[in-house]
Amino acid sequence: SLASPSSSSSSSSSSAPSGSENSSGLPCLKPSEIVHELDKHIVGQDDGKRSVAIALRNRWRRHQLPDDLKSEVLPKNILMIGPTGVGKTEIARRLAKLTHAPFIKVEATKFTEIGFHGRDVDQIIRDLVDIAIMQQRQKRREQTAARVKETVEEKIIDILVGEEGRPGMRQSFRDLLRSGQLDERTVEIDVPERRTSGDVGLGVFLEPSRGIPMDDIISRFRTMIGGGKPQKRRMSVAECRPLIEEGEMERQMDQDSITRDAILSVENDGIVFIDEIDKICTKSEYRHGQDASAEGVQRDLLPIIEGSVVQTKYGNISTDHILFIASGAFHDVKPSDLLAELQGRLPIRVELKGLQEEDLYRILTEPKHNLIEQQVALMKTENITLRFSEESIREIAKVAAEVNLTVENIGARRLHTVVERICEDVSFYGPDWGSQEVVITDTKVREVVDDMLVKSDLSRYIL
Repeated sequence: SLASPSSSSSSSSSSAPSGSENSSGLPCLKPSEIVHELDKHIVGQDDGKRSVAIALRNRWRRHQLPDDLKSEVLPKNILMIGPTGVGKTEIARRLAKLTHAPFIKVEATKFTEIGFHGRDVDQIIRDLVDIAIMQQRQKRREQTAARVKETVEEKIIDILVGEEGRPGMRQSFRDLLRSGQLDERTVEIDVPERRTSGDVGLGVFLEPSRGIPMDDIISRFRTMIGGGKPQKRRMSVAECRPLIEEGEMERQMDQDSITRDAILSVENDGIVFIDEIDKICTKSEYRHGQDASAEGVQRDLLPIIEGSVVQTKYGNISTDHILFIASGAFHDVKPSDLLAELQGRLPIRVELKGLQEEDLYRILTEPKHNLIEQQVALMKTENITLRFSEESIREIAKVAAEVNLTVENIGARRLHTVVERICEDVSFYGPDWGSQEVVITDTKVREVVDDMLVKSDLSRYIL
């Protein structure tokens, strides 16, 4: 079993302190700490959690190396294999919240081979850069928030009393402003011109090597043509504050620096999660001709995952050190049906286990903000105290496991169906009942879901 975060934190004095950051801004969580965070939301699947935790820690380790060695250390990409509803996508979702690195989750089925109508795989990297730009802008906003707040306050006071107002009068208005007593006062301001991130000149539009999508070119031309001078508008102090704040925030942001840092962040710490990769896989005995939505996409993914240069509107992006995590259920095909070259670019294989009845029970009770907690909290807003007995939770898990076996195995997602069916009456009639306590028992669970288990055509009862 994994060491607990408390014990692992004292195991090595040379490790980075928990919660600190490296030079790239990534949190220096140890693998055991990453697994501990994932355990709060995901039941089981220790192999998947360990592989992701090691991969994330290796990003930090690489940043500690000298530059000549750092460029040689490539990420070990991961292939997660397991049935639907066992936690593959949830691991990715929680990973995105846990790490400060640029992260994007994409569905492999949304892409087509280059030359066919549809999105090409290079768009993954372009979207990742856009996410990194937004992250860097948010980071700069947080860094300058206090300074901008002071500046905005002074500008509002200038509008109210004039720039030449006496210090005593300015201080009086400042106190009134901070207490909110001036929020309804009407003032006249120049509405600042909104600027889009990553504005580029006409020369870039006409430069074919930059690879800018046509819809982006059109939107930017509209911005250039439609941009006018700031206009005077009358509004309350409360309404003008966010407008002045936004304009001041834009003035204090260095777009070139933001773009430069975002590109570095993508190239060194970016993570791409490719879901449903088995859906672009064809059985080897059925391979003949080219398929724009399957094997062709695999071929296009090869250079990106191996390491290549992708052209974006912000410049060229190297994918050499981006971590790729692919996942798929592989019900009808096998991982060996992927192109051999693509298999080689996903060297770490992790098999996630199907969920049993006990796993479903743990999913209902252990994770932070689990389904039961959510239902209780939702009904609390109607002044209804909803309680689930221990036996009822066991019964819900049992029913979900049985329906998964007899109809189709959709994993933990089956719990949503069962819980919603059980809570349907209280959700519908609850607002009319007023304040009271409702207890869900195992008998109630059986009464509600019995028809799900006795009908021959079970699928018609399943969402």
